[in-house]
Amino acid sequence: MFFERPDAGETAVLVHVDFYDEQAREDPGEFLELVRSAGAEPATLLTASRQRPDPRTFIGSGKLDELRAMLAAHEAELVIFNHSLGPSQERNLEHELKCRVLDRTGLILDIFAQRARTHEGKLQVELAQLEYMSTRLVRGWTHLERQKGGIGLRGPGETQLETDRRLLRGRIKAIHKRLDKVRSQREQNRRARSRAEIHSVSLVGYTNAGKSTLFNVLTDAKVYAADQLFATLDPTLRRLEIDDVGPIVMADTVGFIRHLPHKLVEAFQATLQEAAEASLLIHVIDAADPDRELNVEQVDRVLKEIGADDVPVLKVMNKIDRFDSAPRIERDDSGRPEVVWLSAQNGQGLDLLHEALSERLADDVIGFSLTLSPEQGKLRAGLHELNAVREEAFDESGRSVLDVRLPRRDFNQLMAQLGERANTYLPESLQETDEW
Repeated sequence: MFFERPDAGETAVLVHVDFYDEQAREDPGEFLELVRSAGAEPATLLTASRQRPDPRTFIGSGKLDELRAMLAAHEAELVIFNHSLGPSQERNLEHELKCRVLDRTGLILDIFAQRARTHEGKLQVELAQLEYMSTRLVRGWTHLERQKGGIGLRGPGETQLETDRRLLRGRIKAIHKRLDKVRSQREQNRRARSRAEIHSVSLVGYTNAGKSTLFNVLTDAKVYAADQLFATLDPTLRRLEIDDVGPIVMADTVGFIRHLPHKLVEAFQATLQEAAEASLLIHVIDAADPDRELNVEQVDRVLKEIGADDVPVLKVMNKIDRFDSAPRIERDDSGRPEVVWLSAQNGQGLDLLHEALSERLADDVIGFSLTLSPEQGKLRAGLHELNAVREEAFDESGRSVLDVRLPRRDFNQLMAQLGERANTYLPESLQETDEW
């Protein structure tokens, strides 16, 4: 398409500005990772300090001269800013520097375009690109004046710029329709899982925190995982068995980043909806990252933006193999698991994550002893089929003495299938008063 970038290997001069406002600052280290993830070759980095951006060129005339000299010295053909530029600033810079200028949003979009693999992912990237470019169309066809009216010459007539805008609007509208179908399909799947009472768990976290690696070792999936930003764009769902819970559906989602452009969040709404509709979020955190607290704040901000801030969260401190830390579970005052420390890379602590998931997702798990006569073989078989029997013995009369543990919901369903009352078999402390 017209917005696709050339192949990797372009030499680029990078520009980073430190603003006095802490909230407006970007991380130069993360910027370098983004540039490398896009496939560009960083030649040098121009840094500056300003109170506020220059309205015309963002960096001011003095730094513009320095940037021009750097481009000539390194024979670079691309300038990448670690900031969002206005359309006019981008045009002014390209006019002054006589080369292509890319801002932070355009850089992230470029990475997204390279990573998207599924039809849905490509649609979402294209939508974000088109909406980004719709504000950057320039009058490159000024020689095509609007047709003059008059007898024999009347007609609507439009400039090339207006034609481009109309075509863009039409394409954006068509993509929105197709993504609406995707959202509808996903909603149907979520409703089906809800009816089947299957828990859904979504992995969320800052980009490159290790979500896909953890997803792969938990589910034996083969999701692309690499030590780079935005390695995963397309949502992947897999089934996973959890003790005392049964099957759950686990989803791997796109990573978040500081100052993630709003249009990207909007375009990936269908994907991120998996997080908003989940029973539990696993927030994967790179425990070895010195900026991990800032990263956690950014993830919380995006979760709030997509309406997932009220979904229960289990934090996973990943990559403990990079420093001296043992796998462990941190619990709150009531004993509920809150944080699991592990390493997805070498498998340390994965058993603790299974334990924490079991405790967080188990719906009123009940454990009790049950004595059954040979005539109650159907109930015994049903409990074995549910993998609810932890231990079985036989008394002198030939009756089965079972040590049973299972979700109350599963026991009630089994009793209903056999046409019996659950309270008949439960000790008084576990009996429900509103049973039929």
